[in-house]
Amino acid sequence: MYNNSHKAFDEAKKFIPGGVNSPVRAFKSVNSTPVFFEKGQGSKMFDIDGNEYIDCVSSWGPLIFGHAHESILKSITETSKKGTTYGASTELETLLAKKIVDMVPSIEKVRMVNSGTEATMSAIRLARGYTKKEKIIKFSGNYHGHGDSFLIKAGSGAVTLGLPDSPGVTKNIAKDTLIADFNNIESVFNLFNENKENVAAVIVEPIAGNMGLVKPQKNFLNELRNLCNEFKSVLIFDEVMTGFRVAPGGVQELYNVNPDLTTLGKIIGGGLPVGAYGGKKEIMNLLAPEGPVYQAGTLSGNPLAMSAGLTVLDMLEKDVYIKLEEISKTIEKGWNQNIIETNTKAHIARVGSMMTLFFSEKNEINNYEDALDLDTDRYAKYFKHMLDMGIYLPPSQYECLFLSSVLDEKDIDHLIKSNRKALEKLKNE
Repeated sequence: MYNNSHKAFDEAKKFIPGGVNSPVRAFKSVNSTPVFFEKGQGSKMFDIDGNEYIDCVSSWGPLIFGHAHESILKSITETSKKGTTYGASTELETLLAKKIVDMVPSIEKVRMVNSGTEATMSAIRLARGYTKKEKIIKFSGNYHGHGDSFLIKAGSGAVTLGLPDSPGVTKNIAKDTLIADFNNIESVFNLFNENKENVAAVIVEPIAGNMGLVKPQKNFLNELRNLCNEFKSVLIFDEVMTGFRVAPGGVQELYNVNPDLTTLGKIIGGGLPVGAYGGKKEIMNLLAPEGPVYQAGTLSGNPLAMSAGLTVLDMLEKDVYIKLEEISKTIEKGWNQNIIETNTKAHIARVGSMMTLFFSEKNEINNYEDALDLDTDRYAKYFKHMLDMGIYLPPSQYECLFLSSVLDEKDIDHLIKSNRKALEKLKNE
């Protein structure tokens, strides 16, 4: 069934470390070998063996309108005919920046970069330059890309591969990263008290998505905002995943909490490599060439990504979010019913079109410690059962489903029935 994918993986390992260009793709945590894909169309992906799958990953978030959407492809094609990059300014950059400023409550100015990692690294540097302080606070299980400052008790691939700390991160860098517990405001307060005059920023996934989907508890984000105000630190929301997905203005619109800086990615590139960070004018104006904090990028504001992203954001009308909610709620309801009827020790966490099915004895996952108790072996078996039935899920228990607006009734029905069959198989194993 996957012969060509197996051969392709063997070939890839000869030339690419681990055979993949991003670790989670290796399928290690699901005790399998990766599927190699050939094309995507709408809600479906097709592998090099000719198998068809309903895609529940959406390239880890960007494809809110599914694969190969006609309007997005047209914008990329028409822009590419004029050239793919200039290393110079275009009006497209301003148009996308204006759109982001209009949609995201806290952003007054925005700088384009090429990835989510680049956005978070740059935001941290800017926060340090603005506050003239050195330390940052991050949360166990929150993943902010592979910058050195963030690879300390990170989520996502780091947890998946059992590598919560990465060799190559120096002790001097590690000592400037303070670790708090997600949903535990007291742990943040204690770190502020211990480092009163030297915390430049708190960076957080306001809805965590890299230890599975973990919601912020009531008032957690508000209290973070208050602490940052009190200790004169910059509050950074990493909305690379959640931006424009859980709401037009992201989590900050959903919970009505404004950070000082926001990092973005995924959806704003329409499926092309992209990142951005933005916030208050007084902070953003410190960036070169206007200010002394340096950051640059040859391909930043690439016209293809700007054109695709602008097209996507222009398409994000209110009815899109209504449709996404209906789709996601129906799947969640069907899967929950299956969990109950098969007496499976599992539960679902969902916000909008982001969702995780946790195999756990606990009824709720609130932090990194909870996430480490998940039954990853059970998820691996579940993943393979679903894959064999034509459902492509995240190849890790510690990742989210990202559902697209092009899933139709037939897709939803297949997702619910396949989930039931997979849970029944697990019960008998």
